[in-house]
Amino acid sequence: MLKYKIHNKNDYTFLGLFTGAGGLDLGFELEGFQHTESNEILDYAVNTLRHNRPNWTIIHGDVKEYTPSFKKGLDVLLAGFPCQGFSLGGNRNEADERNTLYREVVRIAYIMQPRVIVLENVLNLRTMRHPETGKPFAQQISEELASIGYTTKFDFFRVSEHGAPQTRRRFIFIAYKGDTLKHFRFPKKQRDTTIRDFLYELGQDLTIELPNHNPEWGFKSYAHTETGEPYAENEIAIPIRLSRTASDGNPIRNFDSPFPAIDTATVWGWGIGNVTAKRIEKERDNSKFVRNPNSDAKLWRISASKIRPFTAREYARLQTFPDDWVFLGDNKRELQLQIGNAVPVLFAKNIASKVRQALEVLDGKKEVKVEAGEQITMF
Repeated sequence: MLKYKIHNKNDYTFLGLFTGAGGLDLGFELEGFQHTESNEILDYAVNTLRHNRPNWTIIHGDVKEYTPSFKKGLDVLLAGFPCQGFSLGGNRNEADERNTLYREVVRIAYIMQPRVIVLENVLNLRTMRHPETGKPFAQQISEELASIGYTTKFDFFRVSEHGAPQTRRRFIFIAYKGDTLKHFRFPKKQRDTTIRDFLYELGQDLTIELPNHNPEWGFKSYAHTETGEPYAENEIAIPIRLSRTASDGNPIRNFDSPFPAIDTATVWGWGIGNVTAKRIEKERDNSKFVRNPNSDAKLWRISASKIRPFTAREYARLQTFPDDWVFLGDNKRELQLQIGNAVPVLFAKNIASKVRQALEVLDGKKEVKVEAGEQITMF
């Protein structure tokens, strides 16, 4: 069972905005920070948070109408603000109204005056331009934080190099008052984390009982073939991609490398017995389910004795949620939205560790330590 313990318990506080299913908040809790309250608009995500942390104060509602009740001097403000308008997986619409929700973070930071602000989003903030100013969103956000007295550092990360077993890339802002945390350093990248320790056992043993985990062989598909052929007893189940069949990447994965980025749409699963994948030319004139009749892309087709989709728990493992973190929702889509939109917990914990260390230096609890090889961009 995947479980974590809280380390470095301390008195530093955090407050979460756009909390979702709690990945960023949970990472800070695991690093010993004390929760004050969190704000989230989606009903099912609020239910998930309240189920897993009944002692947390969860404010259910639109962030535009939210003013924190916590007034005692906040250490860290967290905000994984919506990425759909920026993401390559979305419409990349500069005018998407969600793109300016970062201003609610600036508003609340002005009210709360936290010592540190941590913002998380996708890499496209570097290049997509603000519709009002024409500046890259990263620069615009940094300048608006500067207008209320904060210095901003930012960098981007492949999370497989920071404890999570997937190649997802994330953009992190760290903002702090004046020059108070100029000694802050982002975490150095480590060796890639592979999926073996997170997924292997769940693929091979369907009797493991976990929340949000009800694996059953059987997958109905017009694209892929479950043959029912016999297979050797020593064959193992292999992770496979069941959707996005026009992708260039091979849909059969191995256990000794990171997984592709988990999102809210791609369907992954398992194949066992005589697993093969080949690319075919799609007949687009008379076939069913032709989304782009003008495309000439070849499509992947998987064949295996047995096929099954990932369970919500298997997706959650790739996002490094502990197995006792239960996701609530009325359907699979609500579960996948929560998991796919989350910040990987162990990546969040690594960021939290550096924030904690910087605060301890500021408070005279530790001496500053500069590590070689770290990259920092400042505004």
